[in-house]
Amino acid sequence: MIIVLLGPGAGKGTQADKLASRLGIPKIATGDVLRSAVRDGTRRGLEAKSYMDRGDLVPDSVILGILQDVMTSPATKKGAILDGAVRTVPQAEGLGVMLAEIGKKIDKVLLFDVDDDELVKRLSTRTVCEGCQTPYMGREPGSDCEKCGGKLVRRKDDEPEAVRNRLAVYRRQTEPVIDWYRDHDVEVLEIDADAPVDKVTARALKALGKMGRGKVEAGSGKREAAGGKRGKDRAKRGSGK
Repeated sequence: MIIVLLGPGAGKGTQADKLASRLGIPKIATGDVLRSAVRDGTRRGLEAKSYMDRGDLVPDSVILGILQDVMTSPATKKGAILDGAVRTVPQAEGLGVMLAEIGKKIDKVLLFDVDDDELVKRLSTRTVCEGCQTPYMGREPGSDCEKCGGKLVRRKDDEPEAVRNRLAVYRRQTEPVIDWYRDHDVEVLEIDADAPVDKVTARALKALGKMGRGKVEAGSGKREAAGGKRGKDRAKRGSGK
């Protein structure tokens, strides 16, 4: 089973780790595999490094090539959880083509859904380790990372106004991806992620075990133009509240 995770600031990285452990398949985070390829000096890693050294964004074609190398490894024989692989419709299209070339496909999309105001509150209290990039909630900048001993810092893009801007960008770029997957008959499972971590994991596992079902504890998962948290957020924005 190959699963794509979506949802900004909703804890999908943490959920990816937990789901990978429970399902017995690896988590593949785009940033991690990119850094690994550069560090290991693979052909595509060196190509990516040439862009990075110039200060340019690494093109989707190079990222997809690196992902293809990973997805053909024996570790992904039973599937994988893809975190950060898809943010735009062209990326979704490219990922689909790449997987088809190696005889695989996306089976499910998990959309972790949290109200915008809650996301702003969450991310405004987030810190990350400047060394290993492990995220923490409610920990003060300058604290020690439990994973590597590095110092925790608060990123500028986690300030409230920056978070709201990121959410606006997400609405423009990534929400169309959800409709794209549905239009291409990939089931999108909406998970209410406004809950403790373990409960969200349980909801995701329950959704994956109930084929043909939609959003867990928050709607039907069908096309909800005005239902669920995403629909409510749209209604708020439309009314100017």
